[in-house]
Amino acid sequence: MTHRRQAVRGLAAALAALVALTAAGCSSKAKTDDGKQTGAGGVKTGEGVTDKTIALGALTDMTGVYATLGKSVTQAQQLYVKQVNAAGGICGRQLELTVRDHGYDPQKALAAYTELEPKVVGYTQFIGSPFVAAVKPQVDGKDKGLVLPQAWSASLLGSPYIRVLGATYDVETINAVDFLLKEKGLKSGDKLGHVYFEGDYGENALKGSKYAAEKAGLTVVEQKIKPTDNDMSAQVSALKQAGVKAVVISAGPRQAASLVGVAAATGLKIPVVGNNSAFAPQLLGTQAGPALEKMYWFASPSLPIGADTPTAKKLVADYQAAYPGDSLDNGIVAGWTAASVFGEALKKACTEKDLTREGVDKALLTMKAHDAGFGMTHDLGDPKAPSSRQSVIIQPDKSVPGGMRTVRQPFVADAAKSYTP
Repeated sequence: MTHRRQAVRGLAAALAALVALTAAGCSSKAKTDDGKQTGAGGVKTGEGVTDKTIALGALTDMTGVYATLGKSVTQAQQLYVKQVNAAGGICGRQLELTVRDHGYDPQKALAAYTELEPKVVGYTQFIGSPFVAAVKPQVDGKDKGLVLPQAWSASLLGSPYIRVLGATYDVETINAVDFLLKEKGLKSGDKLGHVYFEGDYGENALKGSKYAAEKAGLTVVEQKIKPTDNDMSAQVSALKQAGVKAVVISAGPRQAASLVGVAAATGLKIPVVGNNSAFAPQLLGTQAGPALEKMYWFASPSLPIGADTPTAKKLVADYQAAYPGDSLDNGIVAGWTAASVFGEALKKACTEKDLTREGVDKALLTMKAHDAGFGMTHDLGDPKAPSSRQSVIIQPDKSVPGGMRTVRQPFVADAAKSYTP
């Protein structure tokens, strides 16, 4: 934990020391009074925008703990860019998406952000709550480039530039505990296990489980782990000895599969529910697959990729055509949703003839009922609040496209309504 905090402080300090970069070379564009440029069509432009292109960045994890998620998110966003460009682009300009894989490594994440910062108008994804939190002072201070993180920590709220799409981990966990109480037999007086990553993600989720537990009369049994911990045998043993009646896991897909698989093998057959990033359909092909289908559920900020909606069906067909042989998972939904939000903000900024970072940020604030086609409406007008408090409960099912089926439609637990992230 100390090492992580030192790494995060180091990132923040390094970013704070970055000097402002100025544009080099000559330009035929006219300067406006505020130092920005007026480009084609009288549209004000700034970093990452020319008369012909709009440059976007993606800071992802395609080789680390969230490699499966990162690949799906990135490919979905590349597909979005390709389709938008084929339809004529946005504001008479073609989108360009530059991808950098940080492998869930703090130093690589810092280097990738530093490299792309002067070149892009913003970021359609940034995986890793600790890394986004580390650059937040820089983003809020001088950079002001829109960041749509693939991270849901409440610590990211409050910035007009870093916008969480969907319920934060604490709210999502409250909803998940409500599912256990309402549908899986958990009751007042019971012990609830919570296995969680150290750091912003897990600790924010833990706040949610503790709040829900206090409201419902439960006792939380904590098991903190590191992202490098893949074998959950010790955690299962401790939870079994403690007599827990259900478990929440706020970790990665590997940890969730190990937890459920070991629990089933050792006779601890109790319901386990995870946060949205704690599952990948590829796990259904492992030894833990049968146990996951029987004992595991997870909360999601959207309907699954196999949902029966026009948007989902079209996305599945388009994605399979673009990436034949690749698995379907909710990373596709998350990536597409973020790209569509960013795209809509760009369109609104174009209408206002202001494609500067400030113009895009202002445009996002006007989006108070954005529907990406996956069951949720996002209100992006209040930087202090998540765009939604709703969650969907999903169960692994290899017979369903994408390996996931909805067992509880979008809802907000009573406890989540009264909770302040």
